[in-house]
Amino acid sequence: MTTLTATTWGWFVDPYEVHEYRYFSEGLPTKLVRDSGQESFDPPPDLPVPHAAVAADGHAHAQADGADMRRADDAERAAPYSRRAARDKATAAIFHFGSAG
Repeated sequence: MTTLTATTWGWFVDPYEVHEYRYFSEGLPTKLVRDSGQESFDPPPDLPVPHAAVAADGHAHAQADGADMRRADDAERAAPYSRRAARDKATAAIFHFGSAG
């Protein structure tokens, strides 16, 4: 059992017993839930957490470790689209491989 604090995050057995697992962030239950390996959304009941959180087994953590998630600001880090760079790349490909026509 885990005492919920502001630093508690991750998958835990759903303390409301509505779903198999519920994701906690900053010690609070979120709407992200998992049943039979399928993730979906279901807001937590408007009740206090009924008991201490039980961490999900290693199998549950392995299914969604966050590696496939993107940050909201990832798009800002990518270089903006450049028509010149696209044209140069296309020209180089035509020069190297020839045209299709």
